[in-house]
Amino acid sequence: MAGEEAKLPMYGTSRAKAAPPQSPVPPVRRRLLRFVLTAVVCALVVQYAGLYSSLAGSSRDGAVVVPLRAQEYLDKCRLLTVKPGPPPDFHTRTHSDRFVPGTQPVLITNATIWTGRSNGLEVVHGDLLLHGGIIRRVGHLQQSVVEELGADLTRINANGKWVSPGIVDLHSHIGVGSSPELDGADDTNSFKGPIQPWLRALDGLNTHDDSYTTSIAGGVTTSLVLPGSADAIGGQGIIIKLRRPTDRSPTGMLLENPYETNRSVYDPSISLRYRQMKHACGENPDGIYGFTRMDTAWAFRQAYEKARQIKQSQDDFCAKAVNGQWVGLGEFPEDLQWEALVDVLRGRVKVQNHCYETIDLDDMVRLTNEFKFSIAAFHHAHETYLIPDTLKAAYGHPPAVALFATNARYKRESFRGSEFAPRILAQNGLQVVMKSDHSVLDSRFLLYEAQQAHYYGLPHNLALAAVTSTPARVMGQDHRIGYLSEGYDADLVLWDSHPLALGATPQQVWIDGVPQLNAPHLLTKLPAFQTPPVVPNFDKEAEETLQYDGLPPLEPKRSREVVIFTNVSNVYLREKQSVRQAFVAEDSHPLSAGVVVVRNGRIACMGSATSACATAVWAEEDADYIDLEGGALSPGLVTAGSPLGLEEITSEESTIDGYVLDPLTHSVPEIIGGDGALVHAADGLLYGTRDALYAYRYGVTTGIVAPQTSGFLAGLNTAFSTVARHRLEKGALVQESGGLHVAIHPVGTLSVSTQIAALRHLLLGKTTGELGLWIGKIRAGEAPLVIALESADIIASVLSLKAEVEAKLGRTIQVTLIGGHEAHLLAEEIGEANVGVIIQQTRPFPNVWEKRRILPGPPLSETNAVSVLLAHNVTVGVGVVEAWMARNTRLDVGWAALESDGHIKKAEALALASVNVEKLLGIKTEDLQGDLVATRGGDLLDFSKVVGVVSPRRGTVDIF
Repeated sequence: MAGEEAKLPMYGTSRAKAAPPQSPVPPVRRRLLRFVLTAVVCALVVQYAGLYSSLAGSSRDGAVVVPLRAQEYLDKCRLLTVKPGPPPDFHTRTHSDRFVPGTQPVLITNATIWTGRSNGLEVVHGDLLLHGGIIRRVGHLQQSVVEELGADLTRINANGKWVSPGIVDLHSHIGVGSSPELDGADDTNSFKGPIQPWLRALDGLNTHDDSYTTSIAGGVTTSLVLPGSADAIGGQGIIIKLRRPTDRSPTGMLLENPYETNRSVYDPSISLRYRQMKHACGENPDGIYGFTRMDTAWAFRQAYEKARQIKQSQDDFCAKAVNGQWVGLGEFPEDLQWEALVDVLRGRVKVQNHCYETIDLDDMVRLTNEFKFSIAAFHHAHETYLIPDTLKAAYGHPPAVALFATNARYKRESFRGSEFAPRILAQNGLQVVMKSDHSVLDSRFLLYEAQQAHYYGLPHNLALAAVTSTPARVMGQDHRIGYLSEGYDADLVLWDSHPLALGATPQQVWIDGVPQLNAPHLLTKLPAFQTPPVVPNFDKEAEETLQYDGLPPLEPKRSREVVIFTNVSNVYLREKQSVRQAFVAEDSHPLSAGVVVVRNGRIACMGSATSACATAVWAEEDADYIDLEGGALSPGLVTAGSPLGLEEITSEESTIDGYVLDPLTHSVPEIIGGDGALVHAADGLLYGTRDALYAYRYGVTTGIVAPQTSGFLAGLNTAFSTVARHRLEKGALVQESGGLHVAIHPVGTLSVSTQIAALRHLLLGKTTGELGLWIGKIRAGEAPLVIALESADIIASVLSLKAEVEAKLGRTIQVTLIGGHEAHLLAEEIGEANVGVIIQQTRPFPNVWEKRRILPGPPLSETNAVSVLLAHNVTVGVGVVEAWMARNTRLDVGWAALESDGHIKKAEALALASVNVEKLLGIKTEDLQGDLVATRGGDLLDFSKVVGVVSPRRGTVDIF
């Protein structure tokens, strides 16, 4: 040993002082030292083995050793048992968690309050007190309560007007599909795979969306923002308040943040907040991923099987952990990607399911029963009304149904959509919700969907509930929104009329007690608008809809040669290029109600019940008598702007005429005339489409359509009868051609200036073929040039070009603008240039950049674009964008007249959608008697029922 020690290196220098010599260690002590050392090492090994054993959950003697993270695991296990919902003391709160400090309390007095309680039947006449972001009192307040609030109290006298809960939109893409649409702000859909439950809409919420302001102006206070429907499972939705948050962040807009990690703000062990999940089946995911329905169904089953396995692993783990059986458990089983879908199986996530038709609805119902989860609502759901029993077979509870009122036939799976779906579903005990799918429909007018549902038979209490309390309940938020009740969020709307009256407009909107409308523009409404609208009886039509499996016959019945309309209050007739009131009954005289006699499709005479006309026909036996119950006869309406007449199902190529070749971007074959070719819309007409027949049933008797283009040159328009069966039928083709249509938009590869240059060349250069012939007519002032555009800048360029052309030609030309979202900005210049405008959307929406400078109408602006243009002597017509919208033309015109605050009279309103449209598009009809529409219970511009159409052109009276 001494020799070995001598070989050890010396850690010092040669100058270091030498250590004193050590005496050698005796051998006995060395052996003892080795033994002690060995014992210590063995003890360490045993201790390490014990530690390892404890981590594994066991020891040699069988005693249970708790793992280091046991408490964390047990907390997770306990959390799995927490049911979603508000904390037990939620309604004892004195302030909302969303309260904005400094918000003054508000006392609304003398209000007619629709509370949403008692199945939507409770109406309270009294007061509301808003304080601390919540509703403190509903009813009659004691003076002492008012005095306690002192000078800070804001008082508002409702003057008997209606107050309702804020509108709740169960299906919106506001903020994730921004307005105006821009590539840099499109976060609606991910295309990375059909199953993506881990995505969150919150991560794509744009706080600068222009729609927040406009939607609030329609009374919308809360929206469920969902991912799009490209994927079978598209991700997690979020519930937001539309009020701009004080921190300006997306998170600040959340109603209840389920992702909050600060346990002092949100403790999920006490109360768990619901999350929302988007599912979609049918055409959308099938088309995006090249799937069949079988593929999509399998994708769902794979995903849910994965989630089921994780859930089962967690349940098994927790069953042992809570009983102290840690042996072999390892770590708590979880997967961040799949945790939300696991929570669907635990009933903690509300599934919102885009699903249209029977085959897909049945698939999803079977899926719920296979994997034991519930669906909160089927959305769009156009065939749900045909299979209520299938919905009732879903696991847990029947899903609610979130619907459009009349938007259908835009794709095959929506073809059987019915306006009677809400009433039929309600009659079968299913929850009905009306939704916007913003921006498919502008959520500002979500209440309009409820109004239409009521018109077609949904009871008034359920119609209002369909946009307030029912969606709140479906999304799991009926503890704080959707009702006017003490302790609820102070989200409410003061309306200028009954909420179900056409054109109902907010006078003020509160979100969390904060008023949202700054100096709102108010309308004057007649007292009749304060009562619920009287709606027609559609029982027979609803029964036929079910009888014919969603496709009832829409063709009218022909009357006898003589038809006598009785109890007529008004008759409006065409006169030259205007509409006049030809007869009006005196309300004060019981015998003043009118009688109108029609022979062979023409008015023979009219007068009061005591007139010679009336007395001459009372003995007429071979006649059809139709009691209008105070209704009216009005000119048949004319629709333009949509592809009505050129398509049946928008997204099905085999059912549409198609799109023309644009000579600006394509080489036009010589066989059709080369660059001088001109396409005639009349050659592609599709008669008997369901949208055309629906339009006819609701008073639109003539359609005007131009060839469809995605570029510059469209072609010649045509006018057709919406009820005709084919082109060769008498009266089917009203006029083969009227005007030449072009379009100028800032889209595609061609610049706007290039399109303007092309138009200049057409008007001033040499043009050949039939195109040259029609350009000649335009130059001669014999036919209108119809230009589709939206932007005020493009309108200004067109007006300048018109002046340039007229100066060189030495004569005026006819120009009509169609679209015209920003036309109001140049109303004076348009009037001076003698240019007409067809407004395609009377209730405008800034969905694209060229439409962003809209005149929104009350309460955001004093009036609307129609009124502004009329005030500057512009000839104005009203059109629509999509074919299904044509049926609602009467309501569009009626609403536009209401927004004028009395400046647009009824005869002038009727002209907006009849003679004006024909004049602007070059269609010439009879001066005195065009088609007349008979309505029962009111005139054509309100919630009356069309019961007949008088057609001098076809020599008939059609009866519904």
